[in-house]
Amino acid sequence: MSIDVIPVESAGAVAAERTGPSPRGELLHDIVRSKTFIVGAVIVGFWIICAIFGYAIAPHNPTAENLEAINKAPSSAHWFGTDQLGRDVFSRVITGARNILIIVPLAVILSTVLGTALGLVMGYFRGLLDESIARVLEAFLALPLIVIALTAIAAIGASNLVVILVIAVVFTPLIARTVRTSVLLERELDYVAAARLRGEKSPYIMFVEILPNVMAPIVVEFTVRIGYAVFAVAALSFLGFGVQPPTPDWAADIAANYPLVAAGYWWEVLFAALALASLVIGINLIADAVEGAIDQ
Repeated sequence: MSIDVIPVESAGAVAAERTGPSPRGELLHDIVRSKTFIVGAVIVGFWIICAIFGYAIAPHNPTAENLEAINKAPSSAHWFGTDQLGRDVFSRVITGARNILIIVPLAVILSTVLGTALGLVMGYFRGLLDESIARVLEAFLALPLIVIALTAIAAIGASNLVVILVIAVVFTPLIARTVRTSVLLERELDYVAAARLRGEKSPYIMFVEILPNVMAPIVVEFTVRIGYAVFAVAALSFLGFGVQPPTPDWAADIAANYPLVAAGYWWEVLFAALALASLVIGINLIADAVEGAIDQ
């Protein structure tokens, strides 16, 4: 009987491989080191802090009306001026981050979960089931966001929950199509065939075997949809379907004060618009960094 001896060099190489960074760890490291990600994270982090602590750090009550300080220009007393009801614009900008940073993540998480599940089912089973689900999703894609919002509001009423559901319904088909495309490629690979030969059930193969291998496009879709969701929520609020007054909201404040820009009261719209734009830019920078790292 012979005994195989592992050379010292080979054992060291094996140990190095085991203790070395995982591909996911390297990917996360590349993302975090990206200057694009850092800038985006700083911007988004600032607004997250405002969303959490805004009411505590705001110098004035954002909903308090002061008829003696209507349409005041920016000053030491009111850094961003006041609006047509005498409310402090700076306080409303700071606290206005809360609702949008609650609604957007919840809506995108819900749409990502639903879209991923549907994409896995469509791509794995294909055939009649794939075609049936695809036709339903295409029907939703054919409907404009505003039509879906009006229908939901007429049936349920205006609320944050309705906005979350509307955004989720609109984004779910888009995410499902992306996941389906990735699953169609993965289902033909050897590891899926091996799982079938082992007698694994379809749910196990989809969610345990295939899902981890299609996470990259799902993560990219999630980060990209966050930016689109900000625009969607802002559009609904601007049209009066989102957060209701007097709750601070950037898009709603822009809509309410926009007619006064022609009269020279630019500050009532500018700072809320800059806040909204900066949040979208920060999210898009993060999304670009994630997509760039994954595509390397």
